[in-house]
Amino acid sequence: MDNRHEVSEFLTTRRARITPDQVGLPTSGARRVPGLRRSEVATLAGLSVEYYARLERGQIGGASSGVLEALARALQLDDTERAHLFDLARAADGMPTSGRPRRRAQSKAASRHSLQWALESMTGAVAFVRDPHQNLLATNALGRAFYSPVIGDSGRTPNLARFQFLDPTSRDFYPDWDLFARMCVGIMRTEAGRDPHDRGLQDLVGELSTRSETFRQLWADHDVRAHGAGTKRFHHPVVGELTLVYEELAITAEPGLALLVYTAEPGSPSAEGLRLLASWAASQPTPAVTETS
Repeated sequence: MDNRHEVSEFLTTRRARITPDQVGLPTSGARRVPGLRRSEVATLAGLSVEYYARLERGQIGGASSGVLEALARALQLDDTERAHLFDLARAADGMPTSGRPRRRAQSKAASRHSLQWALESMTGAVAFVRDPHQNLLATNALGRAFYSPVIGDSGRTPNLARFQFLDPTSRDFYPDWDLFARMCVGIMRTEAGRDPHDRGLQDLVGELSTRSETFRQLWADHDVRAHGAGTKRFHHPVVGELTLVYEELAITAEPGLALLVYTAEPGSPSAEGLRLLASWAASQPTPAVTETS
C-alpha cells in the first residue's frame, strides 16, 4: 500500500466530514468542497496553508508529535483515528506497527500447545485467536461450534473478512450485517496504517476489493476502529439468536495477535443458548487444531 496515498485519503476524508458550523466558522457564501477547506484546517491547527497542503498530499514524514496532535484536534479525530494518524506518520518515517516488534510467524501461535490449552480451559465462553488479517488461528471447543458457519469444511484457514464479504451465509449469521461490515473494514484499516508493507494484508484487501463492491466502497471511506469491547448479536444455525459481550486481549508473546472472548449475561437466554451450543459441540467429532498455512 502506498503510504502517501493512504495519508492523503485519510486527511481528505476526515476534512470532508466536518462542517464549518461544527468548528464555529461562518458558512456564508458558496462552498465548492464538502466539509472544511484546506485553509480552514490549517488555521484551526495553527499551521501554514502550504504546510498543511503538503501533509494532505501525503508528505507526513518527519511531522512532529505537536503537529500531529494539532491536526487531530482540528479534524476532531477520536482516539482510534488519532492513533491511526500517528501510525501513518510512523510508517512514513520507516517505523511500522507503532514501534512494536515485528510479528512472528502466525503458524507458531496456532501450534503453540500452551496457547491452545489456555483456550480449551475456557469452557463457558467463545474464545479464539485472531491475527491482523482476520484469520481465526485457534479456537476453543465452544468457539469451533460457534464459528462453524465460518470454519466450514474447506480445510482453508477460516478468515472473518472473507466470510463477511464473500459468503452469503454471513447475512444470516450477522443480523446487523452492515454494522459488522463497517467494523471489519475499520479494523483492517487500522492494521494497514500500522504496517502499510504487510503483504498478506495487501493481498487480502486486493482480493476483497475485486470481489466485493461493498468492501471496496467501505475501504474508500478510510474509517478506522479498534475492537476493544462491546456487544454483538448473532443468529447461530443451531441455537438461534445470541446477544454476546466481547473483550479483546493482546497476546504479548505474539505481537499483533489478539485473544477475543465472547460471553453472555448470566441467566439470560443467550447464556442458555451458549450452554446448549456447548452440549451440541460435545456431541460432535473433535476436529484437528486449526493451523494456518
